[in-house]
Amino acid sequence: MIQKNNTNKFIYECIDCKKQYDSEKIIYLCPSCSKENNYLNPPKGVLRIDYNFFEKYQKKNLFDHLKKENFLQILPINKIKSLPNLKIGNTPLYEIGELNNDPLPFQLFLKDDSQNPTFSFKDRASAVVSAFAKERNLNSIIAASTGNAGSSLAGICASQRQNAIIMLPESAPMAKLTQIIMYGATIVPIKGTYDDAFDLSVKATEEFGWYNRNTAFNPLTIEGKKIVSFEIFDQLGKTLPDNIFVPAGDGVILSGVYKGFEDLLKLKIIDKVPTIIAVQSDGSDNIVRNIERDKFEIKPGKTIADSISVDIPRNFNMVKYFIQKYKGEYLTVSDHDILEASSTLSGNTGIFAEPAAATSFAGLLKYHQENKLNRDSKNVVLLTGSGLKDLKSVQKKLNIPNSIEPTIDKLKKLLS
Repeated sequence: MIQKNNTNKFIYECIDCKKQYDSEKIIYLCPSCSKENNYLNPPKGVLRIDYNFFEKYQKKNLFDHLKKENFLQILPINKIKSLPNLKIGNTPLYEIGELNNDPLPFQLFLKDDSQNPTFSFKDRASAVVSAFAKERNLNSIIAASTGNAGSSLAGICASQRQNAIIMLPESAPMAKLTQIIMYGATIVPIKGTYDDAFDLSVKATEEFGWYNRNTAFNPLTIEGKKIVSFEIFDQLGKTLPDNIFVPAGDGVILSGVYKGFEDLLKLKIIDKVPTIIAVQSDGSDNIVRNIERDKFEIKPGKTIADSISVDIPRNFNMVKYFIQKYKGEYLTVSDHDILEASSTLSGNTGIFAEPAAATSFAGLLKYHQENKLNRDSKNVVLLTGSGLKDLKSVQKKLNIPNSIEPTIDKLKKLLS
């Protein structure tokens, strides 16, 4: 077993067997546990990254020190300049005091990650993966995606002069396909599901030696995503929220949020992890439905929130570990709830979120309706992608009037 005081900056640790691995080698899954993997269950052997927290980090104003150096000490890269020359992260946190003209009895903050370069949260992961590959002269990176991760990797690789190969279901939204093509990536539409694309990408990694970005396969994706937790803590004046609502598909964003707060906990910057609430569509609820089951059961489904429509949540074992360890919560919402939430969000805040992103807001609204939010509690909703990513899904909410002749009489008639 690798000891934490070794000379490497970090180690890999299996979420299942806890075996540790040297970080000098590129490794995706635990070699021992992954031998048991099959097509009927989430993969075993997903790795997490742990750091050598040197004594020099145990100092006053530690968070400010880490922030000043862009958290480099707790990222799996060696130089900040290895990251893309794009503005990634440091997205706004908006405080909202009322909805539909009704004052809210609790504090509500919206973390708008649609402000990232490719308009989604996935840029956080792609940036770290790209930087890691750059430092090791790995110039071709492959990913399977339902759309956002693919367009993200394509854009980040374009900025880094790297080659991106993106495999995704042929049913992916046109806006995301357009992004991938415009960024110059090699696009490979698959006749099948995201899981089919994932499996083929892994085989291609083995065949061609490409570096693989897949979530719940490449441990670095979680390290990129965890930075959002540092930002939330900082933007709230170095205080913790009571609740954070996070959309869940394969569970990697959720795990990233947990990992960020866990790192702060290990560094004794915070003394607890906030309540993190996983929100899924009831049309694709393979995380929520299985959390308390002893045996995983796949329920093939479909939801309007395509980015979180996953039959086999590949990061399930890590999500289950985090939820149980830190007493997380979880719920499902309907596709109708998601569309209503997207409309409410847009009309009240000016933030247009794609259905997968609006799912977290739908979760907050459901908790509010069921009186599950304490008065004066501090609540954060993580919004992970722009509504411009998937215009087709919200078409039923549109009511575009017929065109009129350009006269005042016709205008008055229309307005009446």
